[in-house]
Amino acid sequence: MRPLLAGLFGLCLCFGAALGQGQAQTLRIGIASDPDVLDPTLSRTVAGRQVFMALCDKLIELDAQGRLVPQLATGWEWQEEGRALLLTLREGVRFHDGEPLTAEAAVAGLNRHFSSPGSTRRGEMGPVTAIEAAGPMQVRIRLSEPFAPLLAALSDRAGMLVSPRQATVLGADFQRAPACAGPFRLTRRVAQDRMELERFEEYWDRANIHVERVIYRPITDGTVRLANLRAGSLDVIERLAPSDIDTARRDRRVRVLEGPGLSAVYIAVNVANGARANTPLGQDARVRAALEAAIDRAALNQVAFEGLYTPGNQSVPPGHPQYIAGLPVPGRDLPRARALLREAGQPRVRVKLSVPNNSEYTQAAEIIQSMAAEAGFEIEIQTIETATLLRQWTAGDFEALLIAWSGRTDVDGNLWTFNACGESLNGGRYCSAAADAALREGRTSVDPAARLAAYSRAMEVLLRDRPYLYLWHQRVFLGTGAGVEGVRMIPDGLIRPQGVRLRAG
Repeated sequence: MRPLLAGLFGLCLCFGAALGQGQAQTLRIGIASDPDVLDPTLSRTVAGRQVFMALCDKLIELDAQGRLVPQLATGWEWQEEGRALLLTLREGVRFHDGEPLTAEAAVAGLNRHFSSPGSTRRGEMGPVTAIEAAGPMQVRIRLSEPFAPLLAALSDRAGMLVSPRQATVLGADFQRAPACAGPFRLTRRVAQDRMELERFEEYWDRANIHVERVIYRPITDGTVRLANLRAGSLDVIERLAPSDIDTARRDRRVRVLEGPGLSAVYIAVNVANGARANTPLGQDARVRAALEAAIDRAALNQVAFEGLYTPGNQSVPPGHPQYIAGLPVPGRDLPRARALLREAGQPRVRVKLSVPNNSEYTQAAEIIQSMAAEAGFEIEIQTIETATLLRQWTAGDFEALLIAWSGRTDVDGNLWTFNACGESLNGGRYCSAAADAALREGRTSVDPAARLAAYSRAMEVLLRDRPYLYLWHQRVFLGTGAGVEGVRMIPDGLIRPQGVRLRAG
């Protein structure tokens, strides 16, 4: 392995030297995978969210503390006892095709999320009954019942608007030239290789954009991403691997930025989606409980991630305001794991575990494989490209899969669409009337204490049924070249181009 990496590093040095000449105004960002679709209505990958930070502004933004702040909307207020949300839009905003942002344009963009076939935003927006213009620069979203997570949803892809000319366009035609209202527009995409963007001269916050172009390079291996950064062929990289952080910190050409994150990594189990759900793991909660009891989360974090991540058992990390402290992270219990398998009549269980083709996930999967073997599990690891894996998840073409959810500021965004009956991201087709009732109560209350009590009841059911085994939460580690300034650490881990500068030399 060392000679191979050395060879790659040598190649990166040459490549970096070639790119470095005369391209000081091009920001080159290394991301961990290739996006699925560059359409905020249909997108499902964190890689897509990274690219959208340059393509598509949102109605609401997050600041460094994770608070909601204005972006395309300058203000908002709840009306009608929480059954309506009034948004005031920013003046002087244009989409990439030159169309202005107006109330009618915003209505068209928001309706696109709500009504388009295959939309993964519909569930995030909640019980919307109507979206209407309330004035030339005001939009009112009407709801059948209060829906507290709507504001948080509008700080992500549900809050991204496209030009009214594109509001009815889906698929390849849209992806070739998405017309959002962000600081850059797409000029070229080469699958599995790069996305090239150029500055949009009519961007409303143009004074805060200091580079002419942005190039995103998907590089699945974290060590290779770092090698490219150290060589100078990339300016910023996401998701520094814990095993590489010490190396990066000792290199004067590199800076390591660190902050808290929202993501969760888990094993999703196919419990009811097609023929591949017909496994002991999918059909018996005792087998899922045995698998969880076989895993030592603390040891997994220490061995795979240098102890830099946070072991967890819920969709938010311990310490988060919506973490249920009364349901703490369990330790490893091999005797219980073996006893559960005997009780289920399954002393030896075979599991096919699908894993993204990413070195961090592969290493973690191998550790889980070894731990589970001591309890009686035979885990076969299948590495699959991330976008393909997500398609298989939706289609039910999996038994179990290890994957990350990038996380949302409101816990509803982590739970509802993954667990509620029939929702779009519920790939394993889990369905529980008790969990649905508690989750629905949590999303329809605006009282924080009542919401926390509802989510406590929901988590009791979910941790009993185990459609997901939450394992750890990543901290956000970004790497930049020494000459890069202005990269902000936001809890969602996404790289904003606003304010970023490239210092010459």
